Amino acid sequence: MSEKKPFNRLPKNVIPVNYAIRLKPDLSKLTFEGHQDISVVTNTSTKSIILNCSEIEVSGVKFHGEDQAFDNGIQLSYSKEDETVTLAFPEELKVGKGTISMSFVGQLNDKMKGFYRSKYTSVDGEERFAAVTQFEPTDARLAFPCWDEPAIKATFDITLVVPKDRVALSNMPVKSETPLESDETWRVVTFDRTPIMSTYLLAFVVGEFDYIESHDSDGVLIRVFTPVGKKEQGRFALDVAVKTLPFYKNYFDVPYPLPKMDLIAIADFAAGAMENWGLITYRETALIVDPTQSSAASKQRVALVVGHEIAHQWFGNLVTMEWWTHLWLNEGFASWIEYLCVDHCFPDYDIWTQFATSDFTRALELDALKNSHPIEVAVGHPSEVDEIFDAISYSKGASVIRMLHDYIGDEDFKKGMHQYLTEHQYKNTFTEDLWKSLGEASNKPIEKIMSTWTEQMGYPVLRVKQQKDGNKRILTISQEKFTADGSSDEKGSLWMVPISVSTASSPVKAVHKFVLDTKEQTITVDNVAANDWLKINTGGIGFYRTLYPEDMLESLIPAIRNQTMPPRDRLGLQNDLFALARAGLLSTTSVLKVVEAFDKETDYTVWSDLSTNLTSISILLQYTDYHDNFKAFVRKLFTPVMATVGWDAAPDEGHLIALLRSLVIGRIGRAGNQDVINEAKSRFAAHCDGTKQLPADLRGPVYAVVLKYGGEKEYEALLKLYRASDLQEEKVRILHSLGANIDANLLKRTLDFSIGNEVRSNDTVFVIGGATGSLEGRELAWKFVSDNWKFLHERYSGGFLLSRLVKTTTEYFVTEEKAKEVEAFFKLNPAPAAERTIQQSLENIRLNADQLRRDGNSIKEFLSSFS
Repeated sequence: MSEKKPFNRLPKNVIPVNYAIRLKPDLSKLTFEGHQDISVVTNTSTKSIILNCSEIEVSGVKFHGEDQAFDNGIQLSYSKEDETVTLAFPEELKVGKGTISMSFVGQLNDKMKGFYRSKYTSVDGEERFAAVTQFEPTDARLAFPCWDEPAIKATFDITLVVPKDRVALSNMPVKSETPLESDETWRVVTFDRTPIMSTYLLAFVVGEFDYIESHDSDGVLIRVFTPVGKKEQGRFALDVAVKTLPFYKNYFDVPYPLPKMDLIAIADFAAGAMENWGLITYRETALIVDPTQSSAASKQRVALVVGHEIAHQWFGNLVTMEWWTHLWLNEGFASWIEYLCVDHCFPDYDIWTQFATSDFTRALELDALKNSHPIEVAVGHPSEVDEIFDAISYSKGASVIRMLHDYIGDEDFKKGMHQYLTEHQYKNTFTEDLWKSLGEASNKPIEKIMSTWTEQMGYPVLRVKQQKDGNKRILTISQEKFTADGSSDEKGSLWMVPISVSTASSPVKAVHKFVLDTKEQTITVDNVAANDWLKINTGGIGFYRTLYPEDMLESLIPAIRNQTMPPRDRLGLQNDLFALARAGLLSTTSVLKVVEAFDKETDYTVWSDLSTNLTSISILLQYTDYHDNFKAFVRKLFTPVMATVGWDAAPDEGHLIALLRSLVIGRIGRAGNQDVINEAKSRFAAHCDGTKQLPADLRGPVYAVVLKYGGEKEYEALLKLYRASDLQEEKVRILHSLGANIDANLLKRTLDFSIGNEVRSNDTVFVIGGATGSLEGRELAWKFVSDNWKFLHERYSGGFLLSRLVKTTTEYFVTEEKAKEVEAFFKLNPAPAAERTIQQSLENIRLNADQLRRDGNSIKEFLSSFS
């Protein structure tokens, strides 16, 4: 196999200052034509200019400088591999200012990147297309030739020529609108000049939309665009945005730099959302909330995604990472501060506890793998960029920033952020620039501490020993790299670990804090009663795991049972125990015994994380003859909380109770609680015949339970609901549930349905993933992906959905034989953009096999009393 040629960034001998771009998308032919005049500065004389350009045909290139001009004779050469076009001039360009002019044509593709088409159904039932953009990370080059690198910033003057009855949007407000002189069925929409910005943040949308608008407390115009006829479903997102924009302005003490902010729901959209400056694009389910049909979980997701994308308007857009190596700066920071913002807007969500299960524990799980990567990854070729849009960049990034914020304190953190944003506004930065600002604001060794978290992979497990000396506790704490398979770290990795200690008499506020910067340290904690428990990592903020000796662990169990230990600490403790068991540092049965202490648990997020961990065990035990015993164990554990939450919402009950009810019904129902199954079937029948509509919060769990224990009749009823609904959230809910059945014929139908005309391509992966919860479904889903690999790989190549597809269909197998089969398949069918995910899946399969082999017999013995 030939060596991959080294990647080179674009030369900066000529750089852009301004792009004046005119684009005319044809929504019938699904093509576009464009013209641009790029104002440039030639820094060193050169005979050629290299621009990024992909799947675009360029013509009519001219150059006009201060005292030279070329109206013809400019040679073009394209490199498909490098995604470039080279303009070769008849003689050297002189140093100074000039303008490059060119025309170009391209396709409105169906790949959900670049300038692409998005299919929707008009109010009168006609299938139509909108023209929309998704440029991050490196796809502006699919829309116009450009210097498509984040550090080569310029201003943009955008003009869109569009059908006169279509909405046209870009980053800035409209400057002028006039009919097209040659054809008045078109109109010419010109937008104000943008600030200096990176190409990946440019956006334009042409289609049919309704909108609602408001102004924030600073007078900034905020609009939410929705499909026609659904503008009221944008109300919740609008309310969140109106609160969020001033929150960030005040937090950073830096004004929002644009005159308007648009949020728009796009039908076909690969990611959750994209932070284009002043024109944020969203998947419909991340923006649209129906007052009666949307669940509490969906509203919460919309709030978080809106918070995340608006944070980027400062952190990412105003100040941008220098290269994709520093992507985590954008995403980790936004993934942290979205929670700060939602906590401000919706204190009843208890969102920081939910951070633990949605981000913190996800990152811990992935980062324990040998096929993880450091937060900062040296990125070269654009094809490598998509792979790091993962839980390390987002969730570990957010977790270490949370740990840093806690270590610095909010006031100094805000001061440092203000300094960073004002010093570097409209420029590009490296990670070290942020550490410098925060270090100067706090007078703490931030770069020294944080480089241990961003430049090396993984994190430590702390081993704790204690000695009691009257009312003193002498703790010896040592650190070593935690690995998912329990193996020792040969590199001798060390971290600078901010450690906090809480006790029974001070469970919320740490009684002792210090930074562990050596392999081992002994500390003394005063005023701890002899019988009091003591816990490391107060509030679960430190990015590490803790391994306690048996006596310390035993002392913590009553505090779980009587809930005197706070929820975040209960959650963190059980999550550590499951991970330590998977690594072979504890037995799985000893963890299941601790789990029994959660039978009086009341906190939604603790249950959510516990449920996720129990699912991991359930997947292993599907391959045994005692899985039914495990289901009985789960039923017993969840029975008290099921009795507490019941089926029906109480008047004025909290947001978290609604989430808990949904979780518990789904969990105990799938585990085979007959009363719950019968009630779910009864309510589903009433919902289908119109007698009594299911509340949105119950639909997901009821659909899944009914389908798991139903047959073709229930399957057809669910498909009928799918076809009748025009709310994407409801459609997605149903798509997730279709694979819950274990009938081979229905599973095959679901998998075929996933790539049919009725499912948007951005939802296919979730339909296939929904079939992998059962042993039968997992085998069929993997076979389906293998059989249709060419089609699926082509459809999702170069995007993160490919990695997600690989992950969901492979990582739950539990035998070495299956690992070898998956490995052999990808040797024959390489997928470079998903290579790291493939390796992670293989590692997870082998970890599953090891845990089952190691602990299977003792688990069987422990579960024998449950039936």
